Amino acid sequence: MRVQRALARAGVRSRRSAEDLIREGRVRVNGKVVELGSSADPTVDKITVDGRVVRQPKETWIALHKPVGYVVSRRDAEGRPTVYELLPSVPGLAYVGRLDVMTSGLLLFTTNGEAANRLTHPRYEVERIYRVTVHGRSAAEIRQALSRPTVIDDRPVAIRKASVREVDGRRTDVQLVLTEGRHRIVRRMCEQLGLKVERLTRMSHGPIHLGRLAPGAWRHLGARDVAAIRALTTGE
Repeated sequence: MRVQRALARAGVRSRRSAEDLIREGRVRVNGKVVELGSSADPTVDKITVDGRVVRQPKETWIALHKPVGYVVSRRDAEGRPTVYELLPSVPGLAYVGRLDVMTSGLLLFTTNGEAANRLTHPRYEVERIYRVTVHGRSAAEIRQALSRPTVIDDRPVAIRKASVREVDGRRTDVQLVLTEGRHRIVRRMCEQLGLKVERLTRMSHGPIHLGRLAPGAWRHLGARDVAAIRALTTGE
């Protein structure tokens, strides 16, 4: 990985600030001063800043039930609460994909950047399950609409499975299994289909499920969860 990313992951500086350290010649890898753009393997290479060894954090995985109203960011210019206010302080902890401020549900965090990339990159086709309550069309009309490809930004949405259940005469629950995570993709789909979203929740991401985790609560992923992620992202 890029050296500035390794520094940020270790909690030394933000990635942008770490770039300044590199430009100032204060960062060495295996005793050699590095330039911006250099790479290193933190598990093998010795990275130092001003002669002090940079220790990489222990790999951490956390599952959060993101509540509505929280921003997926470390800071928000508008002063809204952020998901990091709900979590323990862990150097290098990054979110795995985003959820918009009005969407709730499962949000993963990790210090393993490579695994996070594989969980989110469309090339790996990792499934995410969403449950959305909508109104505006009948359940039969929604089923018919979802039986055809939904095209957004000139390419079809990667829907692996869709199920539709009428809640009452006005509302319908739709469960979608997607293998992509384009920005606000479920809401944009609903808008294109003429549906008004009342509630949107991500129920799972890859092998990890929301389960009974309460809104605002979090848990460390256990060894089985991490092994399932590793099997999915590395084939091991």
